[in-house]
Amino acid sequence: MSDEHTGHGEHTGRDGAEGRVRLRDGPRSAAAAARAVLHDLRAVDGAVYGAVAATPTPALDTGLRRLSHTADHSKISFAVAAGLALFPGRPRRAALAGVGAIAIASASANLLGKRLVRRPRPDREAARVVVGRHVPMPESASFPSGHTASAVAFATAAGVVLPPVAVPLGLLAWAVGYSRVHTGVHYPGDVAAGAVLGLASGAASLAVGASLTRRRTPAS
Repeated sequence: MSDEHTGHGEHTGRDGAEGRVRLRDGPRSAAAAARAVLHDLRAVDGAVYGAVAATPTPALDTGLRRLSHTADHSKISFAVAAGLALFPGRPRRAALAGVGAIAIASASANLLGKRLVRRPRPDREAARVVVGRHVPMPESASFPSGHTASAVAFATAAGVVLPPVAVPLGLLAWAVGYSRVHTGVHYPGDVAAGAVLGLASGAASLAVGASLTRRRTPAS
């Protein structure tokens, strides 16, 4: 009897120890899998960046370089907002919503995203990005793309308030985002993250605007 009890106890102890090992290994395995996926995504990101850099596009280089430079500090979006603000009603509300979205996106990208991730800028020389595409390489971190975040945020918020401008502003935001990869200052992943942040910032601006409108509207 004592031998049987002893054998059962040893078996139970082994099962318990193996279970505890599996529980400890679970988070480690998940972390290792996440690191592997992240490594692969970075490899794809770098490969797409390299493919863009290696593709000759002389007819596009000058225009995209100018677009990328003009989009600094959201100058294009602010110019559009100024034009919309000249007209009362929906256009003016679209301008206000868009400018609010830019403020949220810019703060989120520059004060949070870039400081938390701290991804280095691409090595434009190693990728052999042609000089004709070059714009000044920013000193800030690469992730996410602030230009893209602000352009998408403005397009999202203004486009919801004023639907006729949604498509042209969306195309402009897409072009701004691509121009940052084309000129060699961002990886495609930076632009994708900036676009997601821009969508969220546009939604946040619209939510704030709706909340303020409800507060100003007297109860019936």
